[in-house]
Amino acid sequence: MLTIQNSSFKISVTKIGAELCSLFSKEKNMEFMWNANPTIWGSHAPVLFPIIGCLKDGNFLFEGNTYSVPKHGFIRNNASLENKIVGENCIEFRSIYKEESLKNYPFKYEFIIRFILQENGVKVEHTITNHDTQNPMYFSLGGHPGFNCPFFENEKYEDYYIEFEVPETDKTWLVSKEGLIENQTIPYLKDTKKLPLHSEIFAKDALIFKNLSSKKVTLKSKNHSVALSVDISEFDYLGLWAKPNAPFVCIEPWLGISDSVNTNQDITQKEGIQRLEIGETKVISFEINIEH
Repeated sequence: MLTIQNSSFKISVTKIGAELCSLFSKEKNMEFMWNANPTIWGSHAPVLFPIIGCLKDGNFLFEGNTYSVPKHGFIRNNASLENKIVGENCIEFRSIYKEESLKNYPFKYEFIIRFILQENGVKVEHTITNHDTQNPMYFSLGGHPGFNCPFFENEKYEDYYIEFEVPETDKTWLVSKEGLIENQTIPYLKDTKKLPLHSEIFAKDALIFKNLSSKKVTLKSKNHSVALSVDISEFDYLGLWAKPNAPFVCIEPWLGISDSVNTNQDITQKEGIQRLEIGETKVISFEINIEH
């Protein structure tokens, strides 16, 4: 792990996969990140790039050729990321294309993720560059941070809820057993700011929202004022997920989404896909803040 701290927080990031594995409040003497218990879910906060979720049959098409990228992409579980601590408040990881990587992902990418310690939490900043001189680049990007829920031992999962910034009306999309987005939806939010958590809320996999207006979502308890918010203002989709009956919840900002069951697999036509022009760079961030 790499670890940095300020007067309020200490954060740690795994060298394998660049997962935020600790967000520790010194003031509260509290750990907010899920501990990656391998008997339940052995991750803390996977980095999703250059795809989110699954590709149909594990493949995508580009210019008539077939390519294969694993579920959630190749930053997750990657043991060869360059890493360093930058100054007193930043941990940085970097991945750049190689000739070998072009066989599976035919884009000359550079991917940098920075974990920037702030007064109230951490900013997760992604810098993505297309180094190609001939082709645009196509990618998706997402976060998958898992947070302890409940925060305190004397609480229950059912004491917690997700609070949206504004009242929301939206449906959730069903997920196939292969991890693809089905055509069917379920009405889920109806002019409400509050989504109560319970042990079976994720029994059918993630809740996937495509049409939210909120720029921030917050994990709260009905018992106290300690809360954790995720700024999703730069992302188009929101996923919420946990293993059923597990003491955590993932709040996932996504730019992009898993393949649909009826996709034609052409990455240039993939729902939610991001396009970088030749030589272009994009900087995309979300923040995790602790509120009292």
